[in-house]
Amino acid sequence: GDVVPPEARLIPDLRRCTRDELPTGFADGYRGTVPLIDMPRYLDHLVDRFRAAGGELLLSPVPMLADAVAESSIVVNCTGVGAHLFGDPTVLPVRGQALVVRNPGIDEYFVELTASDEFAAIMPHGDRVVLGGVAVEHDWNATPLRGVGAGIRRRCAEIDPRLAEAEELGELVGLRPGRDSVRVEAEQYEGARVVHNYGHGGSGVALSWGCAYEAAELAVGAGERTAG
Repeated sequence: GDVVPPEARLIPDLRRCTRDELPTGFADGYRGTVPLIDMPRYLDHLVDRFRAAGGELLLSPVPMLADAVAESSIVVNCTGVGAHLFGDPTVLPVRGQALVVRNPGIDEYFVELTASDEFAAIMPHGDRVVLGGVAVEHDWNATPLRGVGAGIRRRCAEIDPRLAEAEELGELVGLRPGRDSVRVEAEQYEGARVVHNYGHGGSGVALSWGCAYEAAELAVGAGERTAG
């Protein structure tokens, strides 16, 4: 059936796949042109922009919110799944694992939409391809599981057989910050203004710029949503 999310309708050239365009076992599908983010390169780009604008990046542990507000009157809390340890018990880890292989010539992105916690995703980034994936709730394990990686390769190779023997370059594990809704709001805490911006689940890139603009307005006092 037609289960395309409403936001997909914003893709100008979105169209339903013909029967011969669908991989074996798939009942429905769509094709369209969308941006595909290579996260390491994108994050490096954002850091470069931040520094070029005069920002200074310091890395240090912050065990408690009180430690952060002791250093600054404005704190933006973008701790992701760490917000669970930062005082918000409604945040839960959604474990993801991906397999990175040498690109055998793939130049199209593929993702399976399913209710299962296992799915197929093929994301080409130049000379490498990131294959996914899994989405396991309440799992804090940050170590790659061999059986999971083998399952990812099998599912993706069923869609593109070239991936069956592609050279493995590594495995990745990440914890998505699951929450019923994204939290973007400000609160007063021990004399400081704390702006929360976390809980984006697996939609961090898609929601990042809109949430960042709103968080920035809250940080300078232009926004109105304040808790506490």
